[in-house]
Amino acid sequence: MTVKANYDVIILGTGPAGLQAAIHAARKKVSVLVLGKETKSSLFHAHVENFCCLFNVSGEDMLAVGRQQAANFGADMLEEDVLGVASADSLFRVTTESGRALDCKSLIVATGTARNKLGVAGEKDLLGKGVSYCVECDANFYKGEDVAVIGGASAAVSGALTLLDYAATVHLVCGELEVADTLKAQLAQSAVIVHEKAKVKEIVGQTGVEGVVLEDGSKLAVSGVFIELGAKGVMELATHLGVRLDDEMKYVDTNKKMETNIPGVYAAGDICGPPWQMAKAVGEGCVAGLNAAIYAKKVRKS
Repeated sequence: MTVKANYDVIILGTGPAGLQAAIHAARKKVSVLVLGKETKSSLFHAHVENFCCLFNVSGEDMLAVGRQQAANFGADMLEEDVLGVASADSLFRVTTESGRALDCKSLIVATGTARNKLGVAGEKDLLGKGVSYCVECDANFYKGEDVAVIGGASAAVSGALTLLDYAATVHLVCGELEVADTLKAQLAQSAVIVHEKAKVKEIVGQTGVEGVVLEDGSKLAVSGVFIELGAKGVMELATHLGVRLDDEMKYVDTNKKMETNIPGVYAAGDICGPPWQMAKAVGEGCVAGLNAAIYAKKVRKS
């Protein structure tokens, strides 16, 4: 496949939002390029059981099918990271890690959010094998099992409370609880076992998580570890263009057409905020793809 220098629509992100956007934009008979590495999608390591009409499908397989669908409709794919985005007149220029400069009439940001990592041994190797960054997504896989939640802010505490409906035992490991008094009271009255002023040294296991080793040498025997340190903002590319964020300055602000405040720039998926669900990402990708294609056609005629 030969990547061109100019496209009608360029999509940043190869997850479900980006691929769905590519499918619908390409079906509108505009030229489409999807940029990004599929292994960086949070779906790549996931198992899907709550997406309508599909059951027990791996995220890796779904992404492969989505890429093929987009390609069948004419979209091009380039597995490179994006280093920069700039605007000039009615065009946008995307610079990739290999030094390519690619122009487009319309841009869709579907890069998702990069989760804050613990940075401990076993975390990367056991991702998708017991290590998760989303309680809401994966709690159902741990019915009757022992799990640990890492973090002391509201995302971690609420996640631990949610897991009580699924897991046999829930541990919360945190340096310090940093939540409102109401949530702290709920935690105190719950069955969650809190390990305050504790820090994870290592996540252990062979083919799956078998436990968490704390810095004091103690070990929690768990089969699931949920790292809930909050979502790290991945808005640099969008904000460089002047794209407006929400009131909490965490996510891209869009309207019902998935338009940002910058004409020609759209956003979809996790970058637009929770819930972290594939169904939401796919729906937003569909809307963004359709409207980005319509916008590109208008620019083409002008």
